[in-house]
Amino acid sequence: MTQTPTTDAPQLQELIDALGAGSVVTDPATIENYRWDRANDPDAGTPAAVVRATSTEDVQAAVRFAAARGLPVVPRGAGSGLSGGSTAVEGGIVLSMEKMRDIQVEPLTRTAVVQPGAFNAEVKAAAAEHDLWYPPDPSSFEFCSIGGNIATNAGGLCCVKYGVTTDYVLGMTVVLADGRAVELGGPRLKDVAGLDLTKLFVGSEGTLGVITEITLRLVPSQRPPTTLVATFATLEDSTEAILAISSQWRPSMLEFMDKPTINAVEDTTKMGLDREAAAMLVIQSDEPAEYAAKEIEEIEALCNENNATEVFYTTDAEEGEAFVVARRMAIPAVEQKGSILLEDVGVPLPRLGDLVRGMAEISQNHDVVIAVLAHAGDGNTHPLLVFDPADEDQKQRAHTAYGEVMDLAIALGGTITGEHGVGRLKRPWLSDYIGEDALDLNHRIKMALDPHNIFNPGAVLDPAALNATG
Repeated sequence: MTQTPTTDAPQLQELIDALGAGSVVTDPATIENYRWDRANDPDAGTPAAVVRATSTEDVQAAVRFAAARGLPVVPRGAGSGLSGGSTAVEGGIVLSMEKMRDIQVEPLTRTAVVQPGAFNAEVKAAAAEHDLWYPPDPSSFEFCSIGGNIATNAGGLCCVKYGVTTDYVLGMTVVLADGRAVELGGPRLKDVAGLDLTKLFVGSEGTLGVITEITLRLVPSQRPPTTLVATFATLEDSTEAILAISSQWRPSMLEFMDKPTINAVEDTTKMGLDREAAAMLVIQSDEPAEYAAKEIEEIEALCNENNATEVFYTTDAEEGEAFVVARRMAIPAVEQKGSILLEDVGVPLPRLGDLVRGMAEISQNHDVVIAVLAHAGDGNTHPLLVFDPADEDQKQRAHTAYGEVMDLAIALGGTITGEHGVGRLKRPWLSDYIGEDALDLNHRIKMALDPHNIFNPGAVLDPAALNATG
């Protein structure tokens, strides 16, 4: 059961004495920067302190301090989360991994031992020095942390062919609620001794423990890709093209943007995107040159068979990357249009057209802009509901539409989150999605590892339900 948190200045001094004044932040102005992640949860609390850990031992000391006093502990990476998963809890401790950035690459085993604060881009760069590659590729790869990627099992633009974060996590060190540091897995490609506890922590959103070190699998460097761009006059033509491509080919990238997204990106980039297109696909093949040419030519034909208004492709790396960058910047481009509610719903590929058309109907029914971008090859969409926060009626319509998008995805056999996590913002829909029995198992696992619910309370699971389970 959850303890009643208690802390005061003298008690915080004990933590400062243990970790050093530079590692414990109590200044209100600085603490303000740690209250929100990118989701800007309006219910964010004000923590009593921020701990900027530099080692596993620092994390252990902070967790033991918090556990003894029943203080909430919210692990935090780069604060780039999009579901409120690292929203601060009132009176608790934000445990920041921002200073834990070490990366050690072992070329012989094609592995990297990484601290959780390292950016995804930094891991890619370190691997590239040895002609290796870390494939998970979120749009925010330049500023999101590996710890955060693991917390939500992030995917990204390359996951259609190369998989998601969990496919590359071989082991980790995790600090449990009693302060123990446990080693799970390691630099072995095959290991089935005991339950797979490593995978249990991937996607756990900081609710089961604090990950302080990770062993990642690397692969040989990606070949230079060929990039194809196709535009369509209707959403139905674009989704039919996606299904046709996916049934025959496995490109290394298959991304989708709808008309509101295209126009938001064009407003920002002025790169000459077709503003009248209902949808645009950005597709890449990184196969060897001869096979890539065949793959791209066949994909071009499939796009044309599904009434593409324009199709072109390029082997020029710089030209191709410009379209990939346009896709990556879609969320910030749409954010310039107003406040957003960001979804992360996904469906089995055969239902992708139903989802995209259904969201267009929800947009029309509630007179709310819904800009849709997607990792289309996975059926994972990111609808962005845009509203003016000063217009209370529009704000309410947007929130109603947000719930209807979630309900639509569930009705189509889909998920409420493909890679951003449940966090706090999607928790009300979790039971409807996974069902009561699976939810009960979630509660039992949480209580077994964190019986006093100090780790990220309010994220993913309802604290009241956890108290009942405990």
